[in-house]
Amino acid sequence: MPELILKEEVYQVIGAAMDVYYTLGRGFLEPVYQEALQIELARRDIPFEAQKLLKIEYKGQHLRKEYVADFVCFEQIIIEVKACEGLTGRDEGQIINYMKATQMHVGLLINFCSQAKLEWKRYVI
Repeated sequence: MPELILKEEVYQVIGAAMDVYYTLGRGFLEPVYQEALQIELARRDIPFEAQKLLKIEYKGQHLRKEYVADFVCFEQIIIEVKACEGLTGRDEGQIINYMKATQMHVGLLINFCSQAKLEWKRYVI
């Protein structure tokens, strides 16, 4: 069985997200979870950049339009935070596009407001 890419790093980030979820519960808006996750990542000494600007390239040229990823952890993992009933194809498309734009191979989509538990998905391209 092949080894998962950045397995330990993803484990650390999801552990931080679970702590935020179990402390705050569900029902807050996305900025609350973003701020709490930022605090938790710092407490755990997980290297991260919050609100990371992403440059988009088209046929070798940078576009003026930039997107902002919620977090980049370990300089290799894009993290997108959501606070919604459930993740959709649009959410998945967003994280995959962020990964392509940055040429990062691992992304995490984390939803703090799903019904029963913290909802998260790991993407590798």
